[in-house]
Amino acid sequence: MNAGVSDTAKTGPLAGLKLIEMAGLGPVPLAALMLSEMGAQVLRIERADASRPFIPIPDEYNIDRHGRSILRIDLKRAEGVELALRLVEKTDLLVEGFRPGVMERLGLGPEIALSRNPALIYGRMTGFGQDGPLAGRAGHDITYLAYSGLLHAIGHAGGRPVPPLNLVADYGGGAMMLIAGVLAALFQRSRSGKGQVIDAAMVEGASMLATPLHAFISAGLWGGQRGENLLDSGAPFYDTYETADGRHVAIGCLEPQFFAEFARLLPLDERFVRGQYDRMLWPELRGAIADRVRQKSRDEWDQLFAGTDACVAPVLSMREAKHHPHNRARHAFVTAGEFERPAPAPRFSGSQPTLATMHTDDGLSPLTALADFGLAEGEIDGLVKSGLIDR
Repeated sequence: MNAGVSDTAKTGPLAGLKLIEMAGLGPVPLAALMLSEMGAQVLRIERADASRPFIPIPDEYNIDRHGRSILRIDLKRAEGVELALRLVEKTDLLVEGFRPGVMERLGLGPEIALSRNPALIYGRMTGFGQDGPLAGRAGHDITYLAYSGLLHAIGHAGGRPVPPLNLVADYGGGAMMLIAGVLAALFQRSRSGKGQVIDAAMVEGASMLATPLHAFISAGLWGGQRGENLLDSGAPFYDTYETADGRHVAIGCLEPQFFAEFARLLPLDERFVRGQYDRMLWPELRGAIADRVRQKSRDEWDQLFAGTDACVAPVLSMREAKHHPHNRARHAFVTAGEFERPAPAPRFSGSQPTLATMHTDDGLSPLTALADFGLAEGEIDGLVKSGLIDR
């Protein structure tokens, strides 16, 4: 078995905190990774009969298994469930991403877990929440975006809705909301001494991210059709344009002073500056911008607008972004073995995050993790011999 950094080596604002992650896909592993890099000691419990991920990826690049100890337990046996509950007694947090009712059927639901550890923070991550007509339905990011109304809003005018990778519901509305929930519950526990259950639903988290847009709609500032509004490519000064070399630049000069700077350097006729928010001018303005942008390469435009507040940026690939001078200066990407990945975020002035990597050292085995949870060496050996846990 492999393991993450040992508890004694971890730094960050959450150092000393213990977290059990029930193995799953999507937002829960990312949340556990981030909490690990903030200093939490994470033990990932995998079911002994669990199949490999449907997207095969080597462990070196599989961030779902980085930064944590990994323990495979036979949860079909009562002894396996009891072992998991003993670990729950010694932990601060538990996060899981199963459909409603799965943890209860395993004998690890919040009622029994909190009875064994009343201070436990029990984070639950689902697509639709723990109740309601859709609670038991399967889905993915695109599913939850569809139900939230956000997918309808993403895309160009006259085109079909475009899924924004799986960033909005899975990771923004899912992982980030789960992290916010457990940290808020930890703060409350610091005053009350009591744990609680967090019901995080991706469809609700994604909707929460769109709260400002709902305000625009209610105020009559946002129409019902995609690609016709200020931030959805409807405005010609907030969109992407193809350059002479077939690449693209992103233009986002919303404020009049930024648009004036953009128009001066592109250049554009002064009447467009005076009528930036005149929608009757927008079709002509879009054509004028597109014609000008096609006259230079992406990098030529990048050089022209460098050092200005015109809000023009080259559309970089993810590979290119790793080598951009700003990202290099900020050390925004880090290397662990052959894997170059985004650095831990956010940054803290008073503590250093711990980069989550995949370790194979015997001293960092899940058996050591069990010892950290208070199990004696002889008992651990007996669990291995019984087949209850997988070494």
